[in-house]
Amino acid sequence: MKNKLKGFLRSEIHRKILLFFVENQGSVDTPRGVSAWVNENIEKVRVALEELAKEDLLKAHRTSSTVGYSSGLSKKDLAEVTSALKQ
Repeated sequence: MKNKLKGFLRSEIHRKILLFFVENQGSVDTPRGVSAWVNENIEKVRVALEELAKEDLLKAHRTSSTVGYSSGLSKKDLAEVTSALKQ
């Protein structure tokens, strides 16, 4: 897990997105919704969400018209991410 996180924690947009999902663990949101919450450009958020989903840090819930994202972390991994974000 630490290896996956290392690169993402250097990126402000990835940190913001991970923090959003840590603070809102039960949420499922679209790129548009996440971009509003983290106050970042929707296209940059879309790319970052896909990168995080590719590494199984987020889950991508795909339908024919949109994609929703949610936390893909176990309780153990969630604790590790939370700790890393606080540093």
